Amino acid sequence: MQNTYAILGSGMQGTAAAYDLAKFAEDPKIIMGDMSLEQAEKAAARVNRLAGKDVCSAAQVDALNPDSLRTFLHEADIVISCVPYWMHPQIAKIAIETITDMVDLGGNTDITMQTLELDAQAKEAEISLVPDTGLAPGLVNNVGLYLIENMDKCDSAKMYCGVLPQNPKPPFNYKLTFNVEGLVTEYDYEAIVLREGQIEKVPTLTELEDLHIDQLGDMEAFVTSGGTSTAPYTLQGKVTNYEYKTIRFPGHCERMKIFKDFGFWNESKVNVRGTEVVPKDVFNTVFGPELDKFVDQDLCAVRGVGIGTTNGEPTRIQVDIFDKQDPETGFTSMERLTGFSTSIIAQEVVNGRVAKGAVRYENAMTGTDFLAALHKRGIDIRIKKTIEHVF
Repeated sequence: MQNTYAILGSGMQGTAAAYDLAKFAEDPKIIMGDMSLEQAEKAAARVNRLAGKDVCSAAQVDALNPDSLRTFLHEADIVISCVPYWMHPQIAKIAIETITDMVDLGGNTDITMQTLELDAQAKEAEISLVPDTGLAPGLVNNVGLYLIENMDKCDSAKMYCGVLPQNPKPPFNYKLTFNVEGLVTEYDYEAIVLREGQIEKVPTLTELEDLHIDQLGDMEAFVTSGGTSTAPYTLQGKVTNYEYKTIRFPGHCERMKIFKDFGFWNESKVNVRGTEVVPKDVFNTVFGPELDKFVDQDLCAVRGVGIGTTNGEPTRIQVDIFDKQDPETGFTSMERLTGFSTSIIAQEVVNGRVAKGAVRYENAMTGTDFLAALHKRGIDIRIKKTIEHVF
């Protein structure tokens, strides 16, 4: 049976998701949607060329226009929302009207909660809504699930992730791989974690620690928001400690914290020579394009460390994922690990393996099954399990 997948947003991650569907979904029909028809056509042509078959078409759609969105979703079995995170709840409401399953890339837990509040309506429509299906949140939380699933008792699950340039340049040693608004959102606000079984909120750009990655050397990791998504709430009682940090080259956190501490990310208007402006908007407008001038291929490092017991013995599991931009397809590591991940969840939904309603990501698929699916995509995943025998 042919299923129709609608991609809303034909940019970097949306195109990678469509490519994964073309390769791994069973007899898919894929519609690339975008505000710019030219962008959608360009993305569809690229997917068809890489897949070696005519499986993808293009459509113009305004995600914020209900009538335009209804028309776009009319024939779709599922929509993959790859637009800015704040749009997702609005899109989910229209998906319920058109009886269209939906997954999204998420990025902000408060916004995700708005989507999850649509559970009763989604159940009545007999559709599945699964938010936060990208990289972090998304893939990293399936790494966390894997740790918990493969021990009798997991006391601590700690995840790390960083998308980085292969050839870093100072002062930030960073390459912008997604919208600067999303980057600042991760660096601002608070992170939701589990500490000693209790939900806590931790300030971002804090708790700096050293981390060694074999392929990169000595790195740093620090608290950022959004990465754990709803997992701390769902996993409370199943794991004692659960948290997430972002990986960067040493010195990055200190430099970015200057902007936060000195008010560049404030959201209250200030008067500048008679004009009311929001500092964060000005920062994003100025800093984003400047940072985007740095062109380099990317890489991604993900690590999960679980501590617990198996058969009464102390157990440590470490999962390491390392990926680089693919020279054959041209997809960046960010595109691959985000787009492929949301495609995997979308296929689970379409194949009827996800419950109806608004489903928390960590309840959609086991971490063990997810990592097996990711491995089929040629992603380098290394798992080391150590059990200390007590005599």
